[in-house]
Amino acid sequence: MLRVGSSAACVACRSLVSNYMGVKFRIPLQKLHPLSRAIHHRYSGNNNPHRTPHRTAARYFTSMSRLPMRPVKPPPGSGGHRHQQQRNFWVARLAARLLRLRYILLGTAVGGGYTAKKTYEEWKDMLPDFSEYNWVIPDFVWELSENIDLDKLAKALPEMEEIAKLLPDFEKIGENFTFLKGLLSSENSGDPALKATDSSTGAAHDVSDKQYKKSSDKEKIDQLQEELLRTQLKYQRMLERLEKENKELRKVVLQKDDKGIHQRKVKKSLIDLYSEVLDILSDYDSNYNTQDHLPRVVVVGDQSAGKTSVLEMIAQARIFPRGSGEMMTRSPVKVTLSEGPHHVAMFKDSGREFDLTKDEDLAALRHEIELRMRKSVKEGQTVSSETISLSVKGPGIQRMVLVDLPGVISTVTTGMASDTKETIFSMSKAYMLNPNAIILCIQDGSVDAERSIVTDLVSQMDPQGRRTIFVLTKVDLAEKNLASPSRIQQIVEGRLFPMKALGYFAVVTGKGGTGESIDAIKDYEEDFFQNSRLLRDGMLKAHQVTTKNLSLAVSDCFWKMVRESVEQQADVFKASRFNLETEWKNNYPRLRELDRNELFEKAKNEILDEVISLSQVTPQLWESILQKKLWERVSTHVIENIYLPAAQTMDSGTFNTTVDIKLKQWTDKQLPHKALEVAWETLQEEFARFMAEYKGKDQDDIFDKLKEAVKDESIKRHKWNERAMDSLRVIQHNALEDRSITDKPQWDAAIQFMEETLQSRLKDNESVIKDMVGPDWKERWLTWVNRTPEQHIRNETKKELDRLLKLHDDHTAYLASDEVTTVRKNLEGRGVEVDPVLIKDTWHQLYRRHFLQKALTHCNLCKRGFYYYQRHFVDSELECNDVVLFWRIQRMLVITANTLRQQLTNTEVRRLEKNVKEVLDDFGEDSEKKAQLITGRRVQLAEDLKKVREIQEKLESFIEALHKEK
Repeated sequence: MLRVGSSAACVACRSLVSNYMGVKFRIPLQKLHPLSRAIHHRYSGNNNPHRTPHRTAARYFTSMSRLPMRPVKPPPGSGGHRHQQQRNFWVARLAARLLRLRYILLGTAVGGGYTAKKTYEEWKDMLPDFSEYNWVIPDFVWELSENIDLDKLAKALPEMEEIAKLLPDFEKIGENFTFLKGLLSSENSGDPALKATDSSTGAAHDVSDKQYKKSSDKEKIDQLQEELLRTQLKYQRMLERLEKENKELRKVVLQKDDKGIHQRKVKKSLIDLYSEVLDILSDYDSNYNTQDHLPRVVVVGDQSAGKTSVLEMIAQARIFPRGSGEMMTRSPVKVTLSEGPHHVAMFKDSGREFDLTKDEDLAALRHEIELRMRKSVKEGQTVSSETISLSVKGPGIQRMVLVDLPGVISTVTTGMASDTKETIFSMSKAYMLNPNAIILCIQDGSVDAERSIVTDLVSQMDPQGRRTIFVLTKVDLAEKNLASPSRIQQIVEGRLFPMKALGYFAVVTGKGGTGESIDAIKDYEEDFFQNSRLLRDGMLKAHQVTTKNLSLAVSDCFWKMVRESVEQQADVFKASRFNLETEWKNNYPRLRELDRNELFEKAKNEILDEVISLSQVTPQLWESILQKKLWERVSTHVIENIYLPAAQTMDSGTFNTTVDIKLKQWTDKQLPHKALEVAWETLQEEFARFMAEYKGKDQDDIFDKLKEAVKDESIKRHKWNERAMDSLRVIQHNALEDRSITDKPQWDAAIQFMEETLQSRLKDNESVIKDMVGPDWKERWLTWVNRTPEQHIRNETKKELDRLLKLHDDHTAYLASDEVTTVRKNLEGRGVEVDPVLIKDTWHQLYRRHFLQKALTHCNLCKRGFYYYQRHFVDSELECNDVVLFWRIQRMLVITANTLRQQLTNTEVRRLEKNVKEVLDDFGEDSEKKAQLITGRRVQLAEDLKKVREIQEKLESFIEALHKEK
């Protein structure tokens, strides 16, 4: 139990503090001050159940606290223990003040936060709504925000635990702050009780306490400095980590920049969507007579009437090439005008932007337009119907689509094609025949109106004038040159020409100089009309003058026509799409709708698969094919030029010498070339075979032309590596020099190879002899076929030569002159006239058959000669030099086939595959080539379906955006 002093105030304060701090003191009633006991009995729960002792005591001592308090004298005998009680009392009092400060700070923070939030909302309501200007923000910002890997970025950021570690320890700082504050309060406090207590403890205690405080203060300062240093190091590591992540993100941004994300562009506007539909329609040729009746502004006029100048004033830039009296507009130019933050121009098929505020870009744009016009004009022509599509964006530009046509001419001059006039007329009529096209008729005001050609043409196309806007240019020159300005009034009121129009305008497009800027022309035009008597005298109305009013009127008329007709045109294309889809379902129900590009990609993959199949051919198959084809190519040379001349010498030494010489000559000159030709032909045949097998599986002949063209072009481009010929020559020479047959299987294989070769040659020889002498008696009796006179002569000659061979079995290969004379006289004695040349020719075939038969007999004898060959026995009957020759040839064929196979699989197949890829890439970039190689109704129908769907979808998107704009 705690002992409490006799002071009632002390007890009450301790009761309050214990109740507030959650500490319950148990004090015996007997040890309380008499006054405290009276309070306890007075306000105990027994007497007043609604009041608690602590609350009642608090109220009592609150009233007592207003009275002046004096220090309580310590009772005798209490000593240092009472001093400790007084210090506890002041500690509790300091804690209560700090707690009261916490609530004050908390309330201030809550109130300040609410006030700041309310002020922010008031400021936010005062700001204007910028959502309408989202189109100004470039698309790459949105694309970049979508492409950034947020998960990766989140992982790169430090976790909350790491951030908490980096932050200082606020609890320790609070303790240190409390400690320092306690020191300051204890040193500076003027409380008499605390001073009295400190003075009673003695000077010794004061000195020790001060030393302890100084040492503890130094330790805490050192600790705080160490914590600050650690915090700085952690922050430094965190910054290094963030810089590393920043480098990685910048690398990603630069990679995206290479792909064109940072190109300056704005979101597609309504007019851009409409222009895309017109671009697709310009390339669309339907078989269902789906005509292009979408609105556009068609600019027509006589040559040099100022069409281009009016168009430039509307576009607010000098964008077209210029010439004095020369035809500059040689093809239709479709210009899509729209409003944007930057004054730029761009072609449909190019990503380059021309900054129209810079003279260099303007000159480059004019040069590019001129080049495109000249490129579109075919040889021998002056104008072209190919449309050049250009878009122009800029501040204050009215949204519309204009088509500038070549100027109408009355006479064909030198250098023009003879049909130039008719071509321009037909082109202008084609554009004006569109019932929804707005005709912007340009008339030169500086020349006589009767010389105009275009007004009659426009009157024929739009006799009621429901979609025609008439523009009179060069009004300044007209006012200056005309004696009667009322003539201008008659023109702009529609009373001078028979043509009718929705509106009439008078404009001035400059003083005629090529170097004038748009701003200078505008100022000149405004100054002219302000000072002109045409306006002052009421001949012209204010809304009929200046190109600004003209552009506003044309834009309003254009959009009115668009809103009235676009949905009807969308329905027309919807019906066309239905017809095309019905035809496809009826004719090709099980095939996907693949257009020409998709079919080309499919064929490309098939061809590449076929080329890859070449690498799957086994080495054994390659060597077998190469060995067989190579022997077919060289067998005639080996038999006729090497074996037969050497074998007919009838001498072993001469045979080997002749064979070695002829083999060396053959290897140096012909054999490597023949081998490479065989390898190249084999590669071609295998490639063609794989393509034919794949075609048989696919059963789709739509790719036949393409595959054949790719195969021919790839083979044409493929060149065999000639450096392999030298190494191949060395290999073949070494193989043919080897005469050592090491085992019996090689000997038997050589005999078999020789036997098959000789039998094949003997069979061919028998066929030749049969053709020479004609059918025998059996065939004549069975087939009723007789010999020809020549065959009869050859047959008689054959009988005479056969008797000669029977008499001289070892006869040489050639007949002597006396032998020829003897045979001839014997035949003449039987009544057969024979030419000596015929006798020699017949002898050649008969002797070859005789020699081959003897060689086959000798080959059978050599089957048992390996034992004598191996031991080098000399036996004239078993000299098997011819077997060794055929072994050398066979071994050369095997080694050559292996060498060629390695070159094929390691080099040539890959080079052929590379050539095929290059050919396919070249064909893929050539639209005309693809149109030639992939043809048919199926392809054209798929192309039409793709175009119609694309047009319909873009029209629907445009209509949806148009309704939103309304």
